[in-house]
Amino acid sequence: MMSGKEKNIPQYKRLYDILRKHISERVYVEGDLLPSENELCSIYGMTRPTVRQALSELVQDGYISKQQGKGSIVNKIPPEIGILSVSGTTSALKDKNLKTRILKKPEIIPWPDNFFFPLSELEVESGCIYMIRLRLLDDNPVFYDINYIPAINLPRFTARNFTDKSLFEILRRAYHVDIKGGEQRIRAVEPDSNIGACLKIKPGHPVLHMERKMVTNRPGLNIYSSIYCNTAEYSIYGTF
Repeated sequence: MMSGKEKNIPQYKRLYDILRKHISERVYVEGDLLPSENELCSIYGMTRPTVRQALSELVQDGYISKQQGKGSIVNKIPPEIGILSVSGTTSALKDKNLKTRILKKPEIIPWPDNFFFPLSELEVESGCIYMIRLRLLDDNPVFYDINYIPAINLPRFTARNFTDKSLFEILRRAYHVDIKGGEQRIRAVEPDSNIGACLKIKPGHPVLHMERKMVTNRPGLNIYSSIYCNTAEYSIYGTF
């Protein structure tokens, strides 16, 4: 049975989410054919225009290509590479006991001076949603996560509950914002005393620091984060 929130999602978007999930989780891999439009109509009880709209969105977002006489062919997408991937921490560590503690609730502030990535004029004018999270694996603090999000058409964002929730999943489901790719810088640093205490790092010990810019499907809206990783007991892993 669908929840109230799921009932409010357009049918084409629900089908888009299902097929996107199947592609991201490698149910379908590069070169595979998705079920035909007729098959999708039968499987999900949807009309042909609804199915075609969902497939059109997948084409637009680069997940599939339409080929005359063949159908919908899955494109190559970036592989899951743990915390380093566009899937986000929650998706990458879905089989582990991941919890999220909110250290600073989201609030709208001016952008910090000398920000670590160049900002567009629209981003600067719109202000910054600022939030700090502590991510724990098996109750051990592993990620100190500082988020910076342009306050561009994200109504009531600061009123949402982010405890033990996926930021990317909230953006996708509530605002139809999907992460498409990005760039990041990684280096070892010595954390300040506050971050070190939160991550239970001994003074003088380094942590892995990642500065990330995640590009979304919405023009002008990029998601930024500064993440400190305690890798003393957990390695940052990936598959290629």
